[in-house]
Amino acid sequence: MHPRQTLQAARPAVAAFAAMGVVWGTFAAVLPDLKTMLAVDEARLGFLLLFTPVAAVTAMLLAPMAGHRLGRIALPVSTGAMALAFALPGQVPAVWLFPLAMMCCGAATGMTDVLMNARTAQIENERDLHLMNLTHAAYSFGYAGAALLTGLLRGWAWSPGWVLGVMAALAFLLAMGTWERDGRIHGLGRPPKGSRSGLGWLPLIGGAIILIAFLTENAAESWSALHIEQTLGGSPSEGAMGPAVLALTMGFARLAGHGVAARIGAFRLLRGGAVVAAIGALIASQATIPAMAHAGFIVMGVGAALISPTAFSLVGRLVPAEMRARAVARATFYGYFGYFFGPPALGFIAGAFGLRAAFVFTALMLLTILALAPLMERVARRAG
Repeated sequence: MHPRQTLQAARPAVAAFAAMGVVWGTFAAVLPDLKTMLAVDEARLGFLLLFTPVAAVTAMLLAPMAGHRLGRIALPVSTGAMALAFALPGQVPAVWLFPLAMMCCGAATGMTDVLMNARTAQIENERDLHLMNLTHAAYSFGYAGAALLTGLLRGWAWSPGWVLGVMAALAFLLAMGTWERDGRIHGLGRPPKGSRSGLGWLPLIGGAIILIAFLTENAAESWSALHIEQTLGGSPSEGAMGPAVLALTMGFARLAGHGVAARIGAFRLLRGGAVVAAIGALIASQATIPAMAHAGFIVMGVGAALISPTAFSLVGRLVPAEMRARAVARATFYGYFGYFFGPPALGFIAGAFGLRAAFVFTALMLLTILALAPLMERVARRAG
């Protein structure tokens, strides 16, 4: 299929992924200013962020039912709500309101993530296309562009409220691009009685790999700016470059990844990516100047770029068609424990041992994929 036709087919999912990249890229880059606004240290900030995954996990559990009932407007509604929610954290007049604002962000993100990955898997299999790398690249480019623009706005002394409000409006415009005449995601409803409903081990193992991949991404996305500015004494623009460099690297790597899995095999790609990403995390942890940290994030990006899209695609392709949407939703649910619980967990590690230790922990987590990928391959072979 011509690239233009591929992009047209993937347009609703690409728009949703890009919108999510914009809101989280903005949040990561403005986090140092939010920390100053709230007057808290890393450990307390990690505690305040802990309320985000509580709402996100709840929303993920409800996402299949909500998506089934909303039908063709499910993805536009959830993506638009996510965009609007991210205007809230910069507007809170008191610290105790910040977790409530982040719970709104987490709930909308959790719902959107389940739906956009399920929609991508459906388009992939209906049209025999490989789209996960493309859609995840849209997230990375949206994240990188938002992080760079946020760094520019911070340099102009914009307040967190103005930064988050303007970027939320941009994300809402992208959310409008998720509309399609029939965007219904099939297979989200409960299976009929008497049908085979067990999802097996594949979503669990795939979800564990996605969890580690997202924890890796969020380690750099949420804490790289603080690491560069506070540990290494970098400027706000150098801090904003941390998540931006990672996201740009991952975006280009994912665009180049369409044919990589076919040439070297998906499971080998998972193992190789994990090793490279772990090396990058260790480089970032031992950095002495911002440029060295940026180099570490580039290596992390190259290695981690294809881990989560490959795992998502494997789950979607290895389960029966009638279980695909629910299997992808389940893997998303498991995986996003890393996306949402990663920042608070790393915040606690950073508060106790420093940000360098948080990146070492990330490297160790990545190396567990060397055991999980062969396990997933064996389970897939047994399932036929």
